[in-house]
Amino acid sequence: MTATPTVTATPTVTVAALANTPDPPPATTATESPAMLRTALRNVLAHKARLLMTVLAICLGVAFASGTLVFADSTAAAHRAAASKDFADTAVTVTALTPVTAAEPPPGTAAGGGPDGVLDDALAAKLAEVPGVAAVRPRADGTAVLNAADGGPLRVRPGANLAAAYTPGADGTDPRHPLVEGRAPVGADEIALDRGTAAAGHLRLGDAVTLATDGPARTARLTGLVTTTDTRITAGGTLVLFDRATAQRLFATPGHWTALDVSATPGTGQYELARRITELLPADRAEATTGLALADQQARYVGTLTRGYQKLPLVFAGVSLFIGSFLVVNTFTMLITRRTREIALLRAVGATRRQVVRSLLAEALLVGLAASAAGFVLGLGIAELLPGLLGTDGDRLPEGPLVIGPRPVAAALFVGVGVTVLAAWLPARRAARIAPVEALRAAERPAARSRLRPVAGAGLLLLGAGLLVALAGHAEDASEANLRNAMLACGALVVGLIVLAPALAAPAVRLTGPLTRRFGVTGLLARQNVLRDPRRTAATAATLLVSTALVGGLATVGHSTGRALDRQAAAGLDADWVVATGSTMTGIDPEAVRRVATVPGVRTAAAVADSTLFLGGTVREVSGVDPATAGRVLRLDFVSGSLQDLGPGRIAVSRSTARENGLTTGDRVTTSIGRNREPATVTVVGVYQDNPTARDALAVREDVQRDAFRPGSVQRILVRADGATARQLRTAVGDNPLLRVESRAELVRAAGGVTSSLLSLTYGLLGIGVLISALGIVNTLVMSVTERTREIGVLRAVGMDRAAVRRTIRLEAVTVALFGTVLGLAAGLFGAWGVGALAGGAVPQYRLELPWPTLLLICLASPVVGALAAAVPARRAAGLGPLEAVAER
Repeated sequence: MTATPTVTATPTVTVAALANTPDPPPATTATESPAMLRTALRNVLAHKARLLMTVLAICLGVAFASGTLVFADSTAAAHRAAASKDFADTAVTVTALTPVTAAEPPPGTAAGGGPDGVLDDALAAKLAEVPGVAAVRPRADGTAVLNAADGGPLRVRPGANLAAAYTPGADGTDPRHPLVEGRAPVGADEIALDRGTAAAGHLRLGDAVTLATDGPARTARLTGLVTTTDTRITAGGTLVLFDRATAQRLFATPGHWTALDVSATPGTGQYELARRITELLPADRAEATTGLALADQQARYVGTLTRGYQKLPLVFAGVSLFIGSFLVVNTFTMLITRRTREIALLRAVGATRRQVVRSLLAEALLVGLAASAAGFVLGLGIAELLPGLLGTDGDRLPEGPLVIGPRPVAAALFVGVGVTVLAAWLPARRAARIAPVEALRAAERPAARSRLRPVAGAGLLLLGAGLLVALAGHAEDASEANLRNAMLACGALVVGLIVLAPALAAPAVRLTGPLTRRFGVTGLLARQNVLRDPRRTAATAATLLVSTALVGGLATVGHSTGRALDRQAAAGLDADWVVATGSTMTGIDPEAVRRVATVPGVRTAAAVADSTLFLGGTVREVSGVDPATAGRVLRLDFVSGSLQDLGPGRIAVSRSTARENGLTTGDRVTTSIGRNREPATVTVVGVYQDNPTARDALAVREDVQRDAFRPGSVQRILVRADGATARQLRTAVGDNPLLRVESRAELVRAAGGVTSSLLSLTYGLLGIGVLISALGIVNTLVMSVTERTREIGVLRAVGMDRAAVRRTIRLEAVTVALFGTVLGLAAGLFGAWGVGALAGGAVPQYRLELPWPTLLLICLASPVVGALAAAVPARRAAGLGPLEAVAER
């Protein structure tokens, strides 16, 4: 008898069943999460070479962000440390509540405030007797500018050109200004300088130095060099020291001081000492401030001088992360496509969609942590290098150790991990939709094309283009609403192109047929490989698209604005030379105005008084002119009214000022000029096209001079001359370092030079975009070569040599790079055209002008970047042996 085998009934698993298998109920074992974490870790280690480019891209953004924050914290700490050192021996400083300059004391008032002045030697002696006071050191401080050895103004910066009295103590030395060479100044014709100022101006002991405090220039001999830790000086300012009597005469009055510094005995607190001193001071004439408060004020002030340095690296960080996020999406999309069968097997053995998403997000988290750590270390190097790179001889940054606080660390983790995980979320959700049936397929299928994506991309593209067209047709100025609409329009335009790029890839790449056919079979294979997966091609090109659009648009706007400002300055000025103070708080010596008028070759020397105009709740700039001579040196294009209508109580305003305040010719408006706080009603007698020389408003010179901050003074001389030279004009004004002598050509260049920082920014952004784009191309091609190992082996087996394989890979990269560059340039130039309307409202001479050198550089850099990025993948593909490649599974 033959035994009959027992047949056990087993369920039959059909393809349809696998395709529609619902998610099993969530597992409840404690080992689930560790198991998925181990899976994620193994996947990261298995694909570490492919993820390296992603780590590098995110690393750049993290480095700029964290490095900038470390740099900001370190410079702030250095500012505070230097300021604290400046006031280390000052517990309290006494100053007058209403100080006035020695040049113009009110009747019956001394410079120290009050009828007889409050800050005198008698008060200093009285303060010395206060319990807790160790010493009282009087100060006579002010401002002074000087010429360098070559005769040009030296480090002229508002608030940083300091002057003081050298006040020796009982030992004959001034502890605040230690002498390192020479001797202290004695008499009105001698000065001492800090060592940094002398070095910057190439000045040596014994040199005759031309300087000015407020008014005519004077000459003094340099007798000594001192050192200082004052951050205002070390950050690029200057320091001039006079003897006691001269400083008092220049900045106060004889026998009086501008401040009294008080040091405390050990154990006496600053606030307690300030309270005791305040009790002795007249409450309405003087006040006491602690040294800690003064150090904090000075640190904040010096910090504002270098605050702009912190913005540029943050811009680079934002651009790096934005472009790098596309690389993250592309990398994880390709990894998921490569691991379709692996993910399907996980789904078949019971993994839920949520577990698949968590596993992939865990991989992204690990990648983000690695990028954050590497980026933070690189950021420390950036923070260490920035002071040396950004500092100059005229604007040095304080030195100090790196300060690593919680803010840069948190930013590194938030930026690196946040961007990576967020960018990987969409591919992870796509992976969760992979059905278990995919595990049974012998070959991987290309990603299904979405019908909704082209529609959404076209909608965004039309929205952005429509908004830009509307701006170009109706925007009149760069108002906040218009700027917001411009940013929204440009963003929609770029995002629309990115979404629509897969649909554009095929027709765009086919246009390269005549070019690729020149390379024979390799060109044909390269084009077919690019068209094999349009979504991958578009994702790889997206990095170049974004960077090219950003750089091309900014470069075009910057170039067009610079040329427009050149034309505006040239159109608004008919004078050949301008002599100016650069500040409404200083004035030109009346004798200097007359001397300029007598220089050989000078036909017209029109004096202009500059001040502030309070109009409509804002502060404007007003120029006081003589209507009889202003027309000879200014080119004014009046929309309504005329220059000859100016007179007492009548003003003309620029077109933008009129538009912002709703003014027209004939209106009466309440306003005030300069220091006069009593408003007066004036008549608007004209509206002229914006003119940088005429500024926001024009009035007769007498009205402006009456209420100017320096009554009766003028701040500019507009010179019409035939043959006069800068040297003659400088001599006429006594080589006064307070005054700038600039030709019409120099003023035009300076007007256009405001865009130089924007152009520098565009080149920096171009470098970052090119670098990240290269990483993306390398990453894509490496994965593409891995996927096509067998295909490459077959090509090698049928006779393709290694050079042909390398050429094929390079042509793929160049094609993708050109595709991204063309789309990016189209978006950037169209955006620049639309945004140009905002500049055109403020500068009527604005018109779109293409920066051909920059655009040519972008076009040439694109294929070069593609070819260089393909070097490693091409070498790897060419190194595959035919048998080895065909045998790989």
